Amino acid sequence: MRIEREHTAALIVDFQERLVPVIADHEALMERVRILLRGLKALEIPMTVTQQYTKGLGMSVPEVWEASGETEYLDKISFSALEVAEPKIHDKKYILVCGMEAHCCVLQTVIDLAGAGYVPVLVTDCIGSRRESDREMAIRRAEQEGAVLTSSEAILFELLKEAGTPLSKEILKIVK
Repeated sequence: MRIEREHTAALIVDFQERLVPVIADHEALMERVRILLRGLKALEIPMTVTQQYTKGLGMSVPEVWEASGETEYLDKISFSALEVAEPKIHDKKYILVCGMEAHCCVLQTVIDLAGAGYVPVLVTDCIGSRRESDREMAIRRAEQEGAVLTSSEAILFELLKEAGTPLSKEILKIVK
């Protein structure tokens, strides 16, 4: 099954000011997230930013806004992002998911996406938890629930589909 650009949207789940600093290896994670979001922007993949209980956890970190080019977010109190995001993704088949925490909001979003008939695509190098063991468990569970596992670079090239174009040159600059 090839993940096709025209049938794809992305959910950017809860990269918030009070969460990011406590996530394991958060600096490396945020570098991968910047690459993913810049690539998705170049590929014109629709992106939806969510925030869990903004009043308590703060706004999404500046890196998310800068890399994605998005200016709005959807606030949520349920752990899953599906309910608030569905109006924005309802016409897509493949939903890329990145975010935190992997074992809570990300995992529940993936489970709900699969249950609603979407194909959740978990970008495994763009998810994080406070403990690495929670992140690893979330990946295993997501796969059991039907998520397609990928990495930021792999999905960008899959969505790109071909080399030798101005867009492929732009993606190459982003991932290098």
